[in-house]
Amino acid sequence: MKESEQQQIFDSWLTDHKGLLFKVLRAYASTPEDQEDLFQEIVAQVWRSIPNFRRESAVTTWLYRIALNIAISWSTKEKKKIDPQSMGGIEHLISGTDTPMDDRLDWLYGEIKKMNEVDRSLTLLLLDGFSYKEMAEMIGISESNIGVKIHRIKKELIRRSAKYEYHGI
Repeated sequence: MKESEQQQIFDSWLTDHKGLLFKVLRAYASTPEDQEDLFQEIVAQVWRSIPNFRRESAVTTWLYRIALNIAISWSTKEKKKIDPQSMGGIEHLISGTDTPMDDRLDWLYGEIKKMNEVDRSLTLLLLDGFSYKEMAEMIGISESNIGVKIHRIKKELIRRSAKYEYHGI
């Protein structure tokens, strides 16, 4: 593969799927500095992986797999304590505006940050509409295990949401 072709694919993937990457960043890194460090590691791996992409899965599946694997290993390596109150930093990049995020979305990302790596990954994939089969391929566990884990995640989020008080309009 020529470097110009690789660069074109890379630019296209980042343009088309930056929201996916920012979701992973927000779920795994607390501070803007950590988000930037993690972003650099993810995009470096995306760049290196382009020649190995065989189109056996969707680009989104491929990118999620890369982003989640890098984020999990990064968070394990960093062993930083996550501050659920530290939610700022990249919202304007995701939405493209300066409008503040909904309180409920901030609450949800705070809860996602409290989860272990597998549950965090599954929650992000579920929110993006991936099937259990696709999740199983990305995470490396059975579809039935995915179903059980998602059921437990939903049940726990419902339990926690009963304590949440929305301050929106």
